[in-house]
Amino acid sequence: MHIGDSIRAAKKPFFSLEFFPPAAEASLPGFFKNVEQLQALDPLFVSVTYGAGGGKQHNSLAVTAELARRGLSTMAHLTCVGAEPEKISSYLAELRSFGVDNVLALRGDPPVDQEWDWSKGYFQHASDLVMFARREQPDMGIGVAAYPAPHPESTSISQDRSYTAEKMRSGADFAVTQLFFDSREYLDLLEHLRGRGIHTPIIPAILPIQSFDSLRRVLSLCGANIPGKLYLDLEKANEKGGAEAVREAGLEFAVRQIRFLLESGAPGVHLYTLNKADMCLRLADESGLLRA
Repeated sequence: MHIGDSIRAAKKPFFSLEFFPPAAEASLPGFFKNVEQLQALDPLFVSVTYGAGGGKQHNSLAVTAELARRGLSTMAHLTCVGAEPEKISSYLAELRSFGVDNVLALRGDPPVDQEWDWSKGYFQHASDLVMFARREQPDMGIGVAAYPAPHPESTSISQDRSYTAEKMRSGADFAVTQLFFDSREYLDLLEHLRGRGIHTPIIPAILPIQSFDSLRRVLSLCGANIPGKLYLDLEKANEKGGAEAVREAGLEFAVRQIRFLLESGAPGVHLYTLNKADMCLRLADESGLLRA
């Protein structure tokens, strides 16, 4: 079943999971052990990312194919960076041959070591990729990203919401959000799109804060905002107990955030797993979703 259909058919709140393939082959057994542990969450679907510029696409494809072989509803990431029609067409066909029937169409991040000019690419926007994939594989499930806080390159919230609406109208079946810490932004995104007549399912994505360093890194990359009270709580935790206390405070906040989102009507929650089974299982247990 396509992910969009699965979301609409879900009778209760669900988890979906995002994995990143390990760079070293020697790490694969540990990676798949985490996957096996997380199957206890009965995820509605799992997604597999790859690095900036698609540099790890081959490794990602192998992991994606293996997850599908294990019976998980699996979604591959697809980006505009360096993509040409023939390459994308071939990649989509290869995914289908492995039983992968869903993709997440993204603009993507350019390689960090290159000057990049988006205007020179065949695919300049995620909506271009959505329309192409829809023509190539009409019966494929296609998801896109949505930004509760504006994308760092957007000039305004309104412009960003318009781009999201355009991706939906281009043929996307569902959306997964970028990480966020202010849940009001997710509700505002929904209200804005519903006001435009767009009722495509949007799954909120949660990344538990692991440290101040990781928090600063993700804030600089994705443009998410952090509420002042949360930042002060993390500072206080750091003063009292260091990195471990920050991680604990981050997990406790993520639990509260998941509860709030589900109580506000979110159909489920997408977890950035960081390939950490124990962390995700704890989030599921303490948020009550395992007992839902």
